[in-house]
Amino acid sequence: MIGNMGSAAGSHAAAGDVAGPGAGGIVARPRLFERLGASARVTVISAPPGSGKTVLLRSWISETGAAGSAAWMTVGRGEQDPQQFWLSVLSALRQTASGRVLVQPLTAAPDLDGWTIAERLLTDLAPLQDRIYLVIDDVHELGPAEAQRQLELLMMRAPEELRFVLATRHDVRLGLHQLRLEGELTEIRGPDLRFTVAEAEELFDAAGVKLPDPALLVERTEGWAAGLRLAALSLAGHPNPVRFAEEFSGSERTVAEYLLAEVLDRQPEPVRRLLLRTSVLDRVNGELADLLTGDHGGERVLQDLERANAFVVSLDTRRSWFRYHHLFADLLQLELRRTAPAEVTAIHLAAAGWFAGHGYPADAVRHAQAARDRGLATRLLADSWYSLQLDGRAATTHQLLAGFPAGTRAADAELAALAAADELAHGSLEAAERYLGLAERGMASVPDARRTQAQLLLGMTRLVLARQRWNLQAVAGEARQLHVMAEAPGVAQPRLGEELRALALISLGTTEFWAAGEDQERHLEMGVALARRIGRPFLEFTGLAYQTAAGLYRSFTRAAERGRQAIELAERHGWADEPAAGLAYVILGAMLAWQMRPGEAEPWVQRAERVLRAETEPAAVLGMHRARGVLELARGRNADALSAFQAAERLGGRLTAPHMLLTPTRALLLHTLVRLGDVERAEQVFAGLGERDSDRGEMRIAAAVLRLAQDDPHAATAAVAPVLNGSAPVVWPAWLVEAFLLEAIAQDVLGDAVAAGRAVERALDMAEPDGVLLWFLLHPVPGLLQRHARHRTAHPALIADILSLLAGNRPAPPPAGPSPPLEPLSGSEIRVLRYLPTHLSAPQIASELYVSHNTVRTHMRHLYAKLGTHRRFEAVERARALGLLAPSPLRGQVTLPG
Repeated sequence: MIGNMGSAAGSHAAAGDVAGPGAGGIVARPRLFERLGASARVTVISAPPGSGKTVLLRSWISETGAAGSAAWMTVGRGEQDPQQFWLSVLSALRQTASGRVLVQPLTAAPDLDGWTIAERLLTDLAPLQDRIYLVIDDVHELGPAEAQRQLELLMMRAPEELRFVLATRHDVRLGLHQLRLEGELTEIRGPDLRFTVAEAEELFDAAGVKLPDPALLVERTEGWAAGLRLAALSLAGHPNPVRFAEEFSGSERTVAEYLLAEVLDRQPEPVRRLLLRTSVLDRVNGELADLLTGDHGGERVLQDLERANAFVVSLDTRRSWFRYHHLFADLLQLELRRTAPAEVTAIHLAAAGWFAGHGYPADAVRHAQAARDRGLATRLLADSWYSLQLDGRAATTHQLLAGFPAGTRAADAELAALAAADELAHGSLEAAERYLGLAERGMASVPDARRTQAQLLLGMTRLVLARQRWNLQAVAGEARQLHVMAEAPGVAQPRLGEELRALALISLGTTEFWAAGEDQERHLEMGVALARRIGRPFLEFTGLAYQTAAGLYRSFTRAAERGRQAIELAERHGWADEPAAGLAYVILGAMLAWQMRPGEAEPWVQRAERVLRAETEPAAVLGMHRARGVLELARGRNADALSAFQAAERLGGRLTAPHMLLTPTRALLLHTLVRLGDVERAEQVFAGLGERDSDRGEMRIAAAVLRLAQDDPHAATAAVAPVLNGSAPVVWPAWLVEAFLLEAIAQDVLGDAVAAGRAVERALDMAEPDGVLLWFLLHPVPGLLQRHARHRTAHPALIADILSLLAGNRPAPPPAGPSPPLEPLSGSEIRVLRYLPTHLSAPQIASELYVSHNTVRTHMRHLYAKLGTHRRFEAVERARALGLLAPSPLRGQVTLPG
């Protein structure tokens, strides 16, 4: 965890808070302050623990008045969660004056991608004109190599005014060699941090310690910051400080342990007890300190220790949460184990209970594991697994599960269920199924009080597995069963039951949507309402996005309202680049295209094309290709429409289950072939369909289009007859507009004016509510409409609008802008694209991504082809124009290789 005590309930503590000028231990060190404020893009302070890195940075910020422009965050011990790291970076940046204006808020959510967050940050900060220092303390604790590469990319592409200050115990792999060659790197190392005699004297003065000659102590400690600070604490009120300094000697560790003993011996017993018993915590507040000590007034003691610079640092502006310097905590824990070993387990168990009861489940699990109480740790993790997942902390749950002894996953049914869920996120479907089998077989061994809860967890995992296998029937079955279980009175934790019930309802609704089920809107509406009530905005957002898609088949007005709500929620929480938002963009773009408003549709479809990826959201991408095809038809670009429909059909063929949009998309593909005059090929495609597909309503309508192109109106009326009488249903009612319009055209050709009038009136009846005008453009019959307008009709205004369109008064073309990529970019291509604006050559990019040079060159060739460019700088500019890359920052352009 990063130094941010934000709980599931929402704490006001912020990771980016910086200690104000009044923080204890501020020492003026001008020789180092000058180097920190130098013009280098990145400054690295690399030195062993206790060297004074953190105090130096806080002193620099305080003495130079940089608090308003310094974004401070500390990486917690063993940080393995890239999302939590980046959320803390954003939080820290938003504490600065410029960051509050430029950096948009982002709420944790499942599957937030660190690369996407870094790109978004580059977009937000592109206009930056005032200096911001991003200070990251304890960078060595950032575990995932991927997060380190993301940080490196941010440093390479950041605007000129964003400067990075990194503090670490040892060098980390962040591509700093290139910055060193460019003169953009300032390095401060251990020897640079050693205190001079004058600096030590100031430190002692601040602590109220007077030494006739501090040089001796500086010599004995070799200017080591932690030694001098511990000495200052020991010397405060010492009866013979000169003798103390003369007797002082030894290695850094020996010195530290000696001085710690001196410090503790001189503390009142309540303070000593608090320091020792809270040393096992990564962070502590007054209430928790009081619980572990059995005393009161812990918050005041912690605040006093911080003011005295006693290796205690506040984590929030209210100075209610604190942490100990890592070296200090290590030494205190050694002393605790030496003096009170029998109390350590009870302290961890008490801490686990407090954290569990106050909405910090990850901390609770860690302390239960430290107490070696596997049963408690299992219960705590199982009870909070999906809550943590919804909080975007899948990496945290993975790390917590890894904290159990090897072999226990297979032996414990609840742990096996958790292992199955973990494999779905980080491993393989086969391994997940294996653990599911173990969990199901061991469920009888779960205590009665826990069994309902365990079955809920198992059911949710089965549902996720079925979704990943695109087994819609299994998803629907699991979701219904989960819904029933979550409502059962035996659920131990009502909130867990509500969260899983909301998940089940929304999963059921989304599955029914893709399978064209009947209750999709009802289940989605129930799920959205429940998610809103229990404060799960990401579930609410997902449900609203699918309500947008489902609403398209009932009412454009209703769908547009749901889409607006989904997008507003997405933008409020920073989820505008999430796949569910991409689905809402697709639907809004498609609706506008059907209404013959292509200029308004284009931005929505482009946003979807930037967000959705076939590897992760194949069903939504199929709909995106279809929306692009409809939009191109509305513009009269039939060849481009054909390409889009063909891309959708290819993707649909790779799905493991039928897609509701596949048949309508094939029907539109046939329409487009006819519009292109390729009737023979259209006939071949139609002849190749199986009987089941060719009898579908949309395909019968496409057959009528083909027969009319072949001058066979009798065959056309025969083709649409089952559609009109309802025996050949269609997925979307708006297809009936085309069916009646084709019937009208055929009857008009056959000379039956009365039948033609009835059919065209029915087409107008169905087109009016949602303003679906595209069919009338695809099948232009101005003469028939003009004659119909002279007779009795309920739609004179609609006919006037259609005739205006057919007369050439179409909506204004979209503003000049880049056309979309010829094909969507793959995830691997996007990763390479993000490195193209940097100074790195192709071999260097390959090294960063751990792939071969040839692989990068292949991805670059594909990128150039899909973006319609020939050179690297052209690809970068086009990607920026399309919103695939952040805009160029305000500084001068970097000359790109190639």
